[in-house]
Amino acid sequence: MKESDKLQVHVLSEIQNLKVHGRTTEQRAPLTLFWTGSAIELQVTGSELWVEVESDYDIHEPWISILINGVPVSRQMVTAGRYWICIFRGMSEGTVKNVRIVKDVQAMSADPGCLLQFYALKSDGAFLPVEEKPYKMEFIGDSITSGEGAIGARAEEDWIPMWFSAIHNYTYMTAAAMNADYRVISQSGWGVLTSWDNNPNNNIPDYYEQVCGLLTGENNQAIGAGDLYDFESWQPDVVVINLGSNDGGAFQTPEWRDPVTGKVHKQRLNEDGSYHEEDLTAFENAVDRFLGKLRKNNPKAQLVWAYGMLGFPMMPAIYRAVDRYTKRTGDRKVSVLQLPDTTEETIGARTHPGELSHRRAAETLTEYLQGILA
Repeated sequence: MKESDKLQVHVLSEIQNLKVHGRTTEQRAPLTLFWTGSAIELQVTGSELWVEVESDYDIHEPWISILINGVPVSRQMVTAGRYWICIFRGMSEGTVKNVRIVKDVQAMSADPGCLLQFYALKSDGAFLPVEEKPYKMEFIGDSITSGEGAIGARAEEDWIPMWFSAIHNYTYMTAAAMNADYRVISQSGWGVLTSWDNNPNNNIPDYYEQVCGLLTGENNQAIGAGDLYDFESWQPDVVVINLGSNDGGAFQTPEWRDPVTGKVHKQRLNEDGSYHEEDLTAFENAVDRFLGKLRKNNPKAQLVWAYGMLGFPMMPAIYRAVDRYTKRTGDRKVSVLQLPDTTEETIGARTHPGELSHRRAAETLTEYLQGILA
């Protein structure tokens, strides 16, 4: 008998010991991975493992990283079509391998055709239960949290999926150090109140209560991206919010005109270069409102606003907003943490934090979380 004849196909919906990471729907035939860091995890025996994927895109192709026993061993573009990808072969048949297949790229709000789905696994081994971790963590952010520029040479400037990484990323590093399961909600260029280019529609809070509501197009709606998310199904111990960089950037960029209404939006600077008080207050109000939304949906979680990896001009406003929220609500499980700024030594591709910057941020965040979760 040839080795390939020993392989058995298992549709995902039949695999009881499949662990799914990241927000998704109840659908397992197929399973859609929406957000960066989303993954399937397995404990599998056998010498060989394949996954059946389907990918599509109009502009931005998905990428995946494969981890075996906690170590990244391969990374690849997932080109359009439905086909089988070999995860490993020729390994010792009797040993148990922990396998994680990770979506390495953020949800692409600007590409309604972008899709990554898993249908089945093929192996000559058995699927054993995956260990439950002691903590659950959620990370909310922008391009930093999406891992934009965390991989690739410093000279790279193309805005393409190749330069995104869910693994060379403070979210993955912090969760690994904390022995936690984690989920990520992030989008490059977006903020709490507005995006980097003053577009008020591109803010994370408006979409937080949906599975992946920032995705557009009929297909994404059909597979449930816009459905309300079931928060009771997965309650985090801590929510880390790393937003504010793009809100700060909006003060430095030209106005944005709504193509439908014609209304102009602009975060303004005073003549002396300081932030216009009315616009700064609007940002603080957005922080306050988002904290309320986070607390409503995550009643027991520590809420940590962690900010500063690309400078920290909005830090005073964040402190004021958190302080006001705390005094208004009496909520004592909310705090602010300044992360290490990216330097010439730690910068990555696209003038974003590189892997070393992410590592320094993860170390700072891990030390802090160990203190408040102990």
